[in-house]
Amino acid sequence: MNHPPLKYHHVIGIMSGTSLDGLDLAYCVFGEEGKKVYKDLKDINDKEERDRENQSCISGNSCWEYEVRKAITVPYPEELSQKLAQAMSLSGYELALLHNELGRYIGTQVNEFMADFAEEVELIASHGHTVFHRPDLGMTLQIGSGADIAAICGKPTVCDFRTLDVALGGQGAPLVPIGDELLFGQYDICLNLGGISNLSYRANGQRKAYDISPCNIVLNQLARQMGKAYDADGNIARSGQINTSLLEQLNQLNYYKQLGTKSLGREWIDSEFFPILNNCHLSVPDQMRTVCEHIAFQIAEACNSSGGKTLLITGGGAHNAFLIDLIREKFHGQVIIPDDKTIDFKEAIIFAFLAFLRANGLPNCLASVTGARRDSCGGGIYGVDS
Repeated sequence: MNHPPLKYHHVIGIMSGTSLDGLDLAYCVFGEEGKKVYKDLKDINDKEERDRENQSCISGNSCWEYEVRKAITVPYPEELSQKLAQAMSLSGYELALLHNELGRYIGTQVNEFMADFAEEVELIASHGHTVFHRPDLGMTLQIGSGADIAAICGKPTVCDFRTLDVALGGQGAPLVPIGDELLFGQYDICLNLGGISNLSYRANGQRKAYDISPCNIVLNQLARQMGKAYDADGNIARSGQINTSLLEQLNQLNYYKQLGTKSLGREWIDSEFFPILNNCHLSVPDQMRTVCEHIAFQIAEACNSSGGKTLLITGGGAHNAFLIDLIREKFHGQVIIPDDKTIDFKEAIIFAFLAFLRANGLPNCLASVTGARRDSCGGGIYGVDS
């Protein structure tokens, strides 16, 4: 399929994770290799057509070229971090104020980040911070005003990536799998260990993906009970003991019995997961050890059932050596831990890519992943001249 020349190759991707580690910013440049695979992207559910048009994608080679020229993580100021942590309980008025405050903060950080190359940047992609995610109610909310970002930075800004897919009956998540398919397709399985663990893989010519289990949201909250921001290398968990009763309760949660497309939000973790921990009356190290065993078990179950043999792990949890050791023990294949830039910024890179696709009018959300009625080109754009 012919399409106009692609624009907006120079993109800053911004990710704010549910674990509130801070803002990940990645300045990415996407190459012209993408021209060949647009038809493949549009017909990504058609295996026979994809085999004919682009054998390199089917064989697991990356379809698009990209380069990360700069990437940093900016920790949230304590006051803003506390506001974001409490966002679910704010009034509508207070939440609207926080939405704009976060947008202005992001815009200011992006201006500082791109000071040396601002003329090169053509587009900004901001995932925003997830406050509510209830696709079963037709609702998902990521705050961080894209209009404020565009106004402060003077660059077109793509945000609100999830709501169109939810409106089309999908989960609105995960969105990263299309990037896994086209940027990291040489791996059978891509696993992200963020606030929530999720995976994507190819099966029967389609990209499949879903959220597996809570991850750093829980581990970081337990670490804070011991005065730590996180469990460095998993050393707290390593010092604890598995409690079989707690492990069984966690593994019996109904979410793990659901089949097909599914996603997790903070609401589920607060209402279903944390009450079990709060009632177990165990030491923090024993809770951490048991939760790590639970996470690794659920991840291995999901990855082994996919049939894949190479597993790329990214996200903050990839730095948790103890958790990675548990996954290695349970996964029936090769575990690959990439360079630190890929570990820490893969999601920011992929959201930059999603914005690149959106700005060029190309599909960036897969119905095979989210369960929506069709593939879509999601995201609102602020600041594009008419």
